[in-house]
Amino acid sequence: MNTFLTIYKNKIEIQQKGYSGTPIIILTGMGCSFDEWHEITETLSKTNRVFMFHRPGLGESEIGNEVRNTEAVVNEMQEMMRLLEIDEQILLVGHSYGGLCAQHFVQLHPENVKGIVLVDSTSVDLRILDELDLPVLNEDSDEKWMEKCLLYSNMNQEELRKMINPSLSEKQKLFPLQIQHRLMDFQTNPNLYKAMYSEISNWKNDAEIIKNIGDFPDKPLIIIGRDKEFNIQLGVQDGLPEWEIRLLEEKWQELILEQEKLTNVSELVFAKRSSHSVHMDRPDVIIDAIKRIQSRL
Repeated sequence: MNTFLTIYKNKIEIQQKGYSGTPIIILTGMGCSFDEWHEITETLSKTNRVFMFHRPGLGESEIGNEVRNTEAVVNEMQEMMRLLEIDEQILLVGHSYGGLCAQHFVQLHPENVKGIVLVDSTSVDLRILDELDLPVLNEDSDEKWMEKCLLYSNMNQEELRKMINPSLSEKQKLFPLQIQHRLMDFQTNPNLYKAMYSEISNWKNDAEIIKNIGDFPDKPLIIIGRDKEFNIQLGVQDGLPEWEIRLLEEKWQELILEQEKLTNVSELVFAKRSSHSVHMDRPDVIIDAIKRIQSRL
C-alpha cells in the first residue's frame, strides 16, 4: 500500500507491506524506484512489516531546494519512523547509494537497528574509484552525470521521454502492469534528476563524514556483492575495454571486501550472475540474507 507523509514540509511517498513481524526498512539506490523491489517486498511482507520511501524528488515525493545528502536521508528516516510509530529495532537494508545512507544511519542511531544488509553498497572509500586511470569509463564521471542531471531537471516530462526513451528490463516486464507504468513514469520525472544532481554533488563528502563518525556499531551484518566476472562480461558485450572494466570491478570488489570488516559479526556473499542491480538479478540472495540475519537475532 502506498501512502503519503509530510516530512520536513515535503509530501513523501511511502510503501508499506505486511502487518506483523520485525520491521524492515529498505533504502534504494540512486535514481532507483522502490517498485523495482516488488518481488522482494512481496515475499518479505508474508513474515515482516516492510517499509520503503521515495526520497524527495523520486516517484511522487516532493522536493524543495534542500540539500540532498545522506544526513538528510537519515533525518527523514527518523521522522518517518516516528510518524509511523515504528518504535522497535529495525532490520535495515541498503542498496548502492542507499547502502551509504544505511551506514550513516547505523552510525548515528545504532539503538534503532537490529541488523543490517548492505547490497553492493557504495563504499565510504568511494573516492578511490576516481583515482583509477580509465579513459573510456571516466567519460561517465560524476561531473558528466551532474551535467546530464542538470539538463534533464530543466526539461518537462514529454521532453524527457523523447530524450531518454525509457524502457523496462525483461524482468521488470514480468511485474504487474500498474508497476510497469509507474517504473516508466519514474524515469521521466524532472525532479528525479534534480535530486540526483544534489546527491552526486554531496556523496563523496558524505562518505568522509561517515568515516569520521567513529567505529561502526557491532551489529549483525551481511554484505552482498555483485559478480565480478559476470559484470566484466556485460561490459565487454557493451563494447567497453576489458582491461578498464576488469580494473574497475577488481577495485569495487576490494571495497566490498573491506565492508566485511565493519563488524565482528559480519558475513560476505557474492551473488552469482548478478550485476549491480542485485535486487533485480538475484532477489533470492537478498531474501535469503534477510531471513538468515533475522534467524540469528
